[in-house]
Amino acid sequence: MSALTTLALKKSEKPRIMGDMKRALLISAGLIGGTGAVLAITPPQFGTSPTTGLASTLTKTATPSTSTKATSKPGTTTAGVSGTFSGATANTQFGPVQVQIVVRNGKIISASALQAPSSGGRTQQINAQAIPYLIQETLKAQSANIQGVGGASYTSNGWAQSLQSAITKAGI
Repeated sequence: MSALTTLALKKSEKPRIMGDMKRALLISAGLIGGTGAVLAITPPQFGTSPTTGLASTLTKTATPSTSTKATSKPGTTTAGVSGTFSGATANTQFGPVQVQIVVRNGKIISASALQAPSSGGRTQQINAQAIPYLIQETLKAQSANIQGVGGASYTSNGWAQSLQSAITKAGI
């Protein structure tokens, strides 16, 4: 009978062990998925402090170019700059982003997306909400030092890069 008892114990322990493994796997997957979701909806912080962030890096690299323009054209100030300026195309994981700005007397009065990622239905939905917000942030900040859009971090990053390029071309 002892062999039969041992066999019965092993069969009854197997479902409990498998159940524990499944539970641990589900908990781990839920934890990883939840963490990913939180990170995906947290908006990127462009230029949250003057010494960190993508926008501040881009601004720092653009400053010498702007200074060069000012020294190469004496008497020209950014207050009189007017025109339409297209930024360089920024390639993102989901597609290209290109910004165009309209400047009047050194102030950005309009911004638009010449190109935006459109690789799939979800990408188009995200960008339909993100682009108007990025335009609003551009007009408010008057620089590439903008608040990104949560869930659209690739588009926000590409927007900031292309916007900085357009601002550099405008010389403001």
